[in-house]
Amino acid sequence: MLKIPFAKVSCKGNEFDYLKEVIESGWLTTAGKAQKFEELFAQKVGATYACAVNSCTAALHLGIEALGVKDGDKVFVPSMTFTASAEVVRYLGADPVFLDVEYGTSLLTPAILEAAIKKYPEVKYLVVVHFGGQSAEMTNDNQTGILDVCRKHGIKILEDAAHAFPASVKGQMVGSMGDITCFSFYANKTITTGEGGMLTTNDEALYKRVKVMRLHGINRDVWDRFTSDKPSWEYDVVAPGYKYNMPDVNAAIGLAQLEQAEIFREGRMAVAQYYYDHLADCDWLDLPVLKVAMSEHAWHLFPLVLNAQSRVSRNRFIELMAEAGIGTSVHYKPLFHMTYYKETYQLRAEDFPNAERTWQGTVSLPIFPGLSEEELDYIVKTIMRIQSSDE
Repeated sequence: MLKIPFAKVSCKGNEFDYLKEVIESGWLTTAGKAQKFEELFAQKVGATYACAVNSCTAALHLGIEALGVKDGDKVFVPSMTFTASAEVVRYLGADPVFLDVEYGTSLLTPAILEAAIKKYPEVKYLVVVHFGGQSAEMTNDNQTGILDVCRKHGIKILEDAAHAFPASVKGQMVGSMGDITCFSFYANKTITTGEGGMLTTNDEALYKRVKVMRLHGINRDVWDRFTSDKPSWEYDVVAPGYKYNMPDVNAAIGLAQLEQAEIFREGRMAVAQYYYDHLADCDWLDLPVLKVAMSEHAWHLFPLVLNAQSRVSRNRFIELMAEAGIGTSVHYKPLFHMTYYKETYQLRAEDFPNAERTWQGTVSLPIFPGLSEEELDYIVKTIMRIQSSDE
């Protein structure tokens, strides 16, 4: 029996060399490696500015606050996402207004957003999630994409791109379009720093705001104070802030991972294609729907749905896959089923039919660079065996 984890980190580039440089320098916290990582990441996604932080949640928190969300405001948030997308709204005393998603992509669509704006015209902020590695329909040929809808109604956009590096829509990289975009470098993401995140923007004022907020509201970080032309201990606190900076130890790993980002993406894309080629004829499976004409997929996840024709339940399927040595996961249990949000906002599953339909059968298969054809063949044959059994 093969043992195949759900996710696996690949560190086959310059990770150890760059870490050695940091350790030998004697400066482990935020310094030159973090600055270089920011510079190269901004170039990669086509953004003017990038700010490295210690998690995507930190980036989302800084971003939503920098956009001006305050106590009592309301913010549109998709219901099919990780809790961080909504909890950062609560950090500021604001309230998430949860939206349904499109079946097959788990993405917010312009049509769903337009309907929500009609129902809640007072909402002026949006967290849009690029689910699984695929961009939401930010722009299109008809100028009716999410960006267009938000501009028309004066809504500010925070993009949750935790899954979506590198990804694009109609030739525009995720990270270069909205007001602020936030990325994750958690251990199972498309590139990793162990723990970490990045915020990108083209707005200088927003960038300056988040950079100060990132480190206690201090106007000069330690690296700047001690490496400038006139080194000085002096600094000022110009605003309330947080402890969200990314140390050079993490940034060193990120730099090496960034160098391999396209190789990693191609590896994940090959895995996704294998699944499509070998599972497309299974009428008991709904495979991820691709917006092929408009986007380049990062393939962080491969979430399929066991539909009504499946002979086994989702949970039993996961158990049987585990017994066969294959790791899987679920993305996600919708936020309207999470106790805090359900009770606080009196949420009902019937108000989110697409997310609920997805949730009932969704399961994510292993997708990471380096999966061998033998392993992929084993995964597919195990899936087929489970469905043909009397379980």
